[in-house]
Amino acid sequence: MKILLLGSGGREHALAVKLGQSPLCTKLYIAPGNAGTITLGENLPFSVTDFEAIRSFCIQNAIEMVVVGPEEPLVKGLVEFLRQTPALGQLMIIGPGSVGAQLEGSKAFAKAFMERNGIPTAGYREFTSASFEEGISYLSTHSLPIVLKADGLAAGKGVLICQSHEEAIQGFTEMIQASKFGDAGKKVVVEEFLQGIEISVFVLTDGKSYVLLPEAKDYKRIGEGDTGLNTGGMGAVSPVPFVDSLLWDKIRTRVVEPTIQGLAKEGIDYCGFVFIGFMIVKGEPFVIEYNCRMGDPETEVVMPRLKTDLVGLLKAAATGQLSEMKVETDPRTACTIVAVSGGYPEEYKKGFTIAGLEAATGTDVSIFHMGTQLRDGATVTSGGRVLCVTAFGNSVAEAAKHARSIQEKIQFEGKYFRRDIGFEFS
Repeated sequence: MKILLLGSGGREHALAVKLGQSPLCTKLYIAPGNAGTITLGENLPFSVTDFEAIRSFCIQNAIEMVVVGPEEPLVKGLVEFLRQTPALGQLMIIGPGSVGAQLEGSKAFAKAFMERNGIPTAGYREFTSASFEEGISYLSTHSLPIVLKADGLAAGKGVLICQSHEEAIQGFTEMIQASKFGDAGKKVVVEEFLQGIEISVFVLTDGKSYVLLPEAKDYKRIGEGDTGLNTGGMGAVSPVPFVDSLLWDKIRTRVVEPTIQGLAKEGIDYCGFVFIGFMIVKGEPFVIEYNCRMGDPETEVVMPRLKTDLVGLLKAAATGQLSEMKVETDPRTACTIVAVSGGYPEEYKKGFTIAGLEAATGTDVSIFHMGTQLRDGATVTSGGRVLCVTAFGNSVAEAAKHARSIQEKIQFEGKYFRRDIGFEFS
């Protein structure tokens, strides 16, 4: 089977490894890919939002499956665009249509979906410029802290947790009146703050049936001890030690099944991954967000633990046979630690040569490229999050220690990584 994977980050590198391991995959293309994926297939010179180039390539190269890594092309309607092409009538597409992608593309859409389907989540209100004054009044008496979310896609930066009413009103004003997050902030969702522990749960669905992939916990803050600015993710662990059978049962019956049933009941076209971000509050699961794709860096611990053939799972989802599939998982713990450019998540420089990439040897450790490219035969930095090291162990502490030891051998100018990933479980 000829497969086209869209994306350029660590998520796509981890997916490319697992796709390439399948006997069903005869040829793998990655658009645009990175310096890591180039060893697994053929990198292509077009972006994930160049719909015309994607369609032409699929037709000319008889692509049989497209796996969409990031959310932007899904929200912008790539699935519908490809499906309206007669020559691609048999193409299997892993990713929801634009309406299903609104679970991530619009916080308000997702909240309303949860409300309609009885899915536990934080209480909320939504406001626009038309209801700006009402929003100011609402915020001035809201319990603290207050969570503000830009409704649309904001590259992971559209969430503010405000500790005072003044901070909340300022953030709200900057979103709606000063367009702090552009069009994404034209509508703002105001949520009650939930105090608990976050985990990520990953579901593969054909819109009617589903399978659960391994869960993970990621670490968003730049500083050790979960301090400092939010990032795209500084590391992750899987499995999460406190997620026992009782909590899994609550997650499955109260959230996963109502979500899939809601998609089917509402006629929402959905074939692909649902990433559900949870806040566990005193043992009870609440949904804080949906995403319409796999997470990053969680994919870098979930995919290494997946023992079932990924292409087989994706084919079953695309052909409506997912109910017949079982997922087998490596019982060991995986930990990934992300190395970032100096200054990230604020201003940073790129183009620095990376040394020590040969440090990852053996089956228990992998390096996944996130923001890299090849230049004159050398691998150089090309993003804020540069690469991550994933290692296995019999505990979080053991896996984290192994990943750290490899990460310390990789060097580039300005490199920084957190040394405490998994700290609360060690």
